[in-house]
Amino acid sequence: MFARWFRTMAAPHWLGLFGLVVVGWVALYLMAIPADLRSLSRIYGAEFWAELCRVTPDGAGAAKLWAMWALMSAAMMLPTALPALATYDDLPTTKADFAALTGGYLAIWLGFSAVAALAQLGLWQMGLVDQTGLSLSRILSGALLIGAGAYQFTALKNACVSKCRAPLAFFMDHWSDGPWRLGLRLGAVCLGCCWALMALAFVGGVMSLAFMGLATLLMVFEKLPALGGRLTRPLGFGLVGAGALVLAGL
Repeated sequence: MFARWFRTMAAPHWLGLFGLVVVGWVALYLMAIPADLRSLSRIYGAEFWAELCRVTPDGAGAAKLWAMWALMSAAMMLPTALPALATYDDLPTTKADFAALTGGYLAIWLGFSAVAALAQLGLWQMGLVDQTGLSLSRILSGALLIGAGAYQFTALKNACVSKCRAPLAFFMDHWSDGPWRLGLRLGAVCLGCCWALMALAFVGGVMSLAFMGLATLLMVFEKLPALGGRLTRPLGFGLVGAGALVLAGL
């Protein structure tokens, strides 16, 4: 069984997918590296990556933010989709179908990245976040935490996460759409499941590797059939409680 799994994961399309995730995390590390370490770093082009996450009030600044959010979305969200992608790969499909499905999935997150970039630019211009996207407002931080926690109990969240936990049934229900549109559907379901947790980047730090790592793990676990059902509601209570503490100044 392990040998079969290893042969599957060693296929070129899987290696390309894992390579994309690794590139995303390396780029995020280079963007997040502290200034003192960056000055000592011998990593070529590290300053470019660090500048990518700094806001400027113009079109170029918005484009840089979009690129940064796109990298972050790919690095964080592709791992959460691995069970669904593996399920699809076990079906009678081709490598081209797999690429189209993955492309459709990422297209949804590229759209989310554009919205998040514009939101960050707007919040920065209002003085609510700093240049790296970290909240400067206790009210904003508390509202985001409470909003994300409350969303955990909504019917939309439940509907989306349920589909993420049963990818085979999801694919069978929409098989006639074809791989690209199926990927768009999968991305939309994933977005409906995870957008509120991703928005907490403004609280935990858009360029915080610790936040990104923890959020990725939570989103991966929440989509697992055996574990996810026990995590969604407690996570919601925890986020609401954290938000209330922040608003109270504790």
